[in-house]
Amino acid sequence: MSYEAELDFAVETAWIAGQLTLEFFRLGVEAELKSDMTPVTEADRGAEELIRSRIAETFPNDVVVGEEFGTSDGASSTSAGAGDRHWYIDPIDGTRSFVRGVPLYGILIGLEVDGRVEVGVAHFPGIGETVAAAADHGCTLNGEPARVCSTGSLSDGYVSFGDPGLFGDARHRAAWQRMMENTAYRVGWSDAYGHALVATGRLELMVDPKMSAWDCGPFPVILREAGGYFGDWDGNETIHCGRAFSTTRRLLPEALEMLSG
Repeated sequence: MSYEAELDFAVETAWIAGQLTLEFFRLGVEAELKSDMTPVTEADRGAEELIRSRIAETFPNDVVVGEEFGTSDGASSTSAGAGDRHWYIDPIDGTRSFVRGVPLYGILIGLEVDGRVEVGVAHFPGIGETVAAAADHGCTLNGEPARVCSTGSLSDGYVSFGDPGLFGDARHRAAWQRMMENTAYRVGWSDAYGHALVATGRLELMVDPKMSAWDCGPFPVILREAGGYFGDWDGNETIHCGRAFSTTRRLLPEALEMLSG
């Protein structure tokens, strides 16, 4: 099945939502804490409402799962022959960066069909970058073809991560130590942007020890189409894993060994 229409829709929708967030960016927008102690702003809610309304208008039978408003009541489109379709959206991935004026936050949209992500868009309005992919259509950065890097070993690789504090339990601490000792350069504060950097050949490894499905939405297909991997720490491509990483296909065995010990 071709997903060109869904890809074009997701790219346009992410850009429009990004424009909405820029109306609040660097203007001192206030954040409040949710029950899970993560921040949310008026921009998060507004962007998610915009994305949801566009999906409901264009794909009314599809289910929407978002960070701020949960799962929609829409039926799956099985009756239309298109399979079980779920849109996973994160209106602002990196809200902490957003409220501090750091431009690495992203708008994430992914379409999962029958358990496999087939369309993905990660748009970073603060820096003007859009990474997008659909099954069998390749991966692009601002419309130009994008591929993972060709580095032969993680010892020569750059690794990124979000909050080091999330590497708190014993297994994660051990993986952290191996990453620090066996890679060429380590840099943080990237959130979703780190996975986009892997897909576009600018990092070798991005590791997240704590992720929800909406944090992962676009990345399996983006990395797959760019010649890489996104999934759990056991080598399974998925967005339903709790923790994830992205890397190149060439480096995947080495990365799995590094993370699992």
